[in-house]
Amino acid sequence: MNPLFQLSTRNYNDEILLVKKALIDLQTECNVQNGFTIKEPFEKFGWTFFNIQISEEMANLIEKSGMMEGALGYKIGEQLTNFIGHFLETKGSNVRIKKINY
Repeated sequence: MNPLFQLSTRNYNDEILLVKKALIDLQTECNVQNGFTIKEPFEKFGWTFFNIQISEEMANLIEKSGMMEGALGYKIGEQLTNFIGHFLETKGSNVRIKKINY
């Protein structure tokens, strides 16, 4: 299963560039091709929401490589959500992240 996350921001035009760059960096670090997909955004209540889907291959590499060491959460899905959120934050992004499906 490919993990699916919903990101939200009030500043989509700036954040989408940061998110793309961060995910490309993560994809390079994992040494995978087509490691993520960014879905079309939609607006609601002044926020812009968009989904990112991580490839199964990249998710497995993240889990098994030890990258998630120290990520909070009892289940793998929670840990991956926290890892991705923290990774985006270290790259300058201020999006909120929520796990949709894992």
